[in-house]
Amino acid sequence: MSAQAIVEVRNITRRFGSKTVLDDISFEVKRGELLGLLGPSGSGKTTLIKLITGIDKADGGSVVMLGERMPKLTMLQRFGYMAQSDALYNELTARENLTFFGSLFGLKGKQLATRIQDAMNIVNLQDDLNKNVSAYSGGMKRRLSLALALLHEPELLILDEPTVGIDPVLRQSIWRELGEMRERGTTIILTTHVMDEAEKCDRLGLIRDGKLTALGTPAEIKEKSGTSTIEEAFIVFGGGVRA
Repeated sequence: MSAQAIVEVRNITRRFGSKTVLDDISFEVKRGELLGLLGPSGSGKTTLIKLITGIDKADGGSVVMLGERMPKLTMLQRFGYMAQSDALYNELTARENLTFFGSLFGLKGKQLATRIQDAMNIVNLQDDLNKNVSAYSGGMKRRLSLALALLHEPELLILDEPTVGIDPVLRQSIWRELGEMRERGTTIILTTHVMDEAEKCDRLGLIRDGKLTALGTPAEIKEKSGTSTIEEAFIVFGGGVRA
């Protein structure tokens, strides 16, 4: 693992029965980098995220996060994670959800109150803090899930399709905040299938049918594919050709 690497994925393979969902994937994520994993539904992006976070275990290969081999329970406080499906307590208010999860991260008192306000401001839900989550729309729940991931200001943020179901104006606002977090040194890994989001990443990993078909900056990937857009490049690399 290089000195700059926050996450190192080496030769990861994951099978479900006879189906190989991830096939010998390797890459590193550097400190302060925003790495995007781009691929269609069913390509293996979410499975890869679950392996990185330690929710799932690989059949082959290894994941090292912040110097520790995953999965490791004690690492849960060291990164922020937003799953594709919202893990919220619907019978509680947003504030109660944030207070509960904040306590798991070791936050309390004035520090917790400040972080709750800051996180809810980022996702524009500050006026809905005392509303039961059961009354939230689908988009509001996604935004609250992002606030939970940001709550303890983790050095590594892992987001699985964070802007799905979020309106375009707020999506731009969230991407501005992600950019500012990256400037402050936060390392971010996110999955997406939205091409304009892919262009905003420092580097991209293109995933198709469980294979990493290309890895590099958006400009490098377009140059290697001989195309002018990421969408065109993804089609070129979608046939399993390795860059």
